[in-house]
Parts: sequence; structure tokens; C-alpha cells
Amino acid sequence: MSAPNGTESPTRDGADDDAVRSDDVDGAARGDTFGVGIHVTDAELQFVVHVPADIDSGWTDPEEFQRLVERAVWDRLDRSATLRGIEADAAVGETVTLGRITLTPDGTVREATFRTDVVAS
Repeated sequence: MSAPNGTESPTRDGADDDAVRSDDVDGAARGDTFGVGIHVTDAELQFVVHVPADIDSGWTDPEEFQRLVERAVWDRLDRSATLRGIEADAAVGETVTLGRITLTPDGTVREATFRTDVVAS
């Protein structure tokens, strides 16, 4: 199964439950926080990005920032192990929330929070 980009709101609640934090900085750091997850279909696993309504105007190309979000997530998680776990446990039609990642338009990761119960690192 592949994991192409998509834009969708993750549906499983509890992104803070059993969270793992990385790249923490003080609360004054700027950036936009994107929810990230994996949507399960009959044919593939789709990487989804929940885009905040008040996104910074510095993000000019929606496809590019979604690719940037995806790269930043997989730089922090074991992609193969995470996708295998989701494929084994999630039902078709389900969107499994991985967590959240905060980025600035220049690609700087300010914070990343992932659920330990659905991701492998």
C-alpha cells in the first residue's frame, strides 16, 4: 500500500494520549500546527494533513507544504513500522491520528507530538 498526500481531518480523538514530544521550544515559538494521520482505504494508506483555518500567509503552495509536513513526520517516525501497524490494526475507512507537528513556512519544525499507541519510532 502507498501513502500519498491528502488533505483531511483526522477522525480518531486523543492525539495527546500517550504522546511523545520532540523538538520542543518555548511557547512563544511561531509556526502552524498541522494534525497528521493515515487514512485507510481498500487500496492504500493515505497520509493526511489537517490544515488549520488560520494558517500563516507564508504558506503559498498547499501541495508543497503538505509534502514538507509529510517529510518532517517521516524524519521523526519509522514510516514502514508505523504503516505496517496501522495496516494491521485499522479498519478500511478509518483515519488514524498520528499526532501534530508545528512548522514555520521556511520548514523549521518547532514541535512534534505523536501518539505512542499508534506509531513506531
